[in-house]
Amino acid sequence: MCKVLMSINPEHVNNIMSGKKVYEFRKVKCKKKIDSIVIYSTSPIMKIVGEAEVIDLIEGSPELVWKKTCDGAGIKKSFFDSYYSDKKMAFAYCLGRVKSYKKALNLSDYGIKNAPQSFLYLDKNVR
Repeated sequence: MCKVLMSINPEHVNNIMSGKKVYEFRKVKCKKKIDSIVIYSTSPIMKIVGEAEVIDLIEGSPELVWKKTCDGAGIKKSFFDSYYSDKKMAFAYCLGRVKSYKKALNLSDYGIKNAPQSFLYLDKNVR
């Protein structure tokens, strides 16, 4: 089992937690196969707020990925197009069960000093 900590904008975090957004889009694919994403909500929240199971990965051209994910994207097509404007490949992690933590955690609770720019692999023994 491999977990990653991902920095995600609070608006997108809310959409993940509500079930409106069932894909997490990335420009770079994790080298390891990941089973879950530990969600770090960026500024102004700056807390680890939950975890999402990863059930699949969709990869391909941005056009292909949008076609497969548009129903559960939780973002507008214009935002998606802007995000992938100069990219030939797009990656979408398909989210399964999402767990919201009762008490938001600090990065230091995971032994992390700074939020990752994109993602950070977590030790298997973490939570």
